[in-house]
Amino acid sequence: MVKVTFRDQNRGARPAATPGGFPLGAAITVADLDQDPHPWLARLRDSEPVSWLPALHGWLVTRHDLAIAVMRDSAAFTVDDPRFSTARVVGPSMLSLDGAPHGRHRAPFTKGFGRSEIHARLASFVEAQADRLVALMRPDSAADVRRGLAGPLAVAVVAEALGLGDTDPATVLGWYAAIVGAVSALTGQHDSAAAGGLDSAVTAGAEAFGSLSARLTAVIESADGRPSLLATAARTGQDGVPRLSTGEAISNAAVIMFGGIETTEGMISNVLLHLLRHPAQLALVRQEPGLVANAVEESLRLEPAAAVVDRYATRDVWLSGASIRAGDLVTVSLAGAGRDPAVFPDPETFDVRRPNARLSLAFAHGPHFCLGAHLARLEAQAAVRAMLTLPGLRLDPAHPAAPRGLVFRKPPSLHVLWDD
Repeated sequence: MVKVTFRDQNRGARPAATPGGFPLGAAITVADLDQDPHPWLARLRDSEPVSWLPALHGWLVTRHDLAIAVMRDSAAFTVDDPRFSTARVVGPSMLSLDGAPHGRHRAPFTKGFGRSEIHARLASFVEAQADRLVALMRPDSAADVRRGLAGPLAVAVVAEALGLGDTDPATVLGWYAAIVGAVSALTGQHDSAAAGGLDSAVTAGAEAFGSLSARLTAVIESADGRPSLLATAARTGQDGVPRLSTGEAISNAAVIMFGGIETTEGMISNVLLHLLRHPAQLALVRQEPGLVANAVEESLRLEPAAAVVDRYATRDVWLSGASIRAGDLVTVSLAGAGRDPAVFPDPETFDVRRPNARLSLAFAHGPHFCLGAHLARLEAQAAVRAMLTLPGLRLDPAHPAAPRGLVFRKPPSLHVLWDD
């Protein structure tokens, strides 16, 4: 078990380990983490599993057991910090709160996103949408799967889940893009982003969130509207008190939409890329369709769509040779944890039969374990099954593909070919 020690600030100096004592972390750039972080993450796991990275202005945790320790302990490592930019755009939500407030925001959604509820409500819709999108691509014998399948499927499903099924998908995507743009602009403002560009992005995000809020309010208040996870979350409880206010329900819906589109699109793109890069593994899945689920898990282990999650230290902490100060940013590398050889033998190999692939931390861990994990898995599996109906499916050699991204990792495009 990992021991996390809290230090009494009235009992003298801390141990000698300081941010200046991590030479490997000091050598890593944002470009390294954006393009191909895995060699660097492996070196960090071996020699500096909790390392100070000036490029991130904080600590990076890369070992599986340490990652669990940080994510499990929300009292010491919190998301509830003014620097958490998502809350500045959409307001407080389960994503940006800890303790009792987090539980109050999350609990009304828990049952609706449970495995049995998700499969009962949305399985047939997800499968029909995946089949429909692949059928639309089929006559062309070529497509960018990220644009033609992964993105549209993620948008359609999150809209259906939130009760926005009759809203133009392009409108939903526009709201999402503007909100993400505002969050990204606020996150990057320490890099001296131009004030005009920052203001413009934040304004556009606020306008998009306003439009989304108005539409979701109508969903919540509609007496004859279609059942939705959102309306259920905002419904009055047995004690006569609303579970969440309308505004609170909408803030949570916004972060569900963010995760439901961004990470699910990445999951689908990454698993298809892994399978097509490894023809022998693809052949196994074709021969044994029951392996589709594990292929998705193995892809998540190797290249989680969300590569990192951020926490902020609430007090001075001594963690595996690192003296973390109260207020420090502590970034957990889900990608690094997924290739920890102490948990996953031969970790660089894509193996659709790997027995413990689900031990990856791709959906995080602890109180902030991804609420939409069951729905995301359902979508990725449906997308793979639909694509496997295309004969001779293969990567397009004219358009090489590789995952990119510091926080969210997926190929910018994924061009594939198949036989007529």
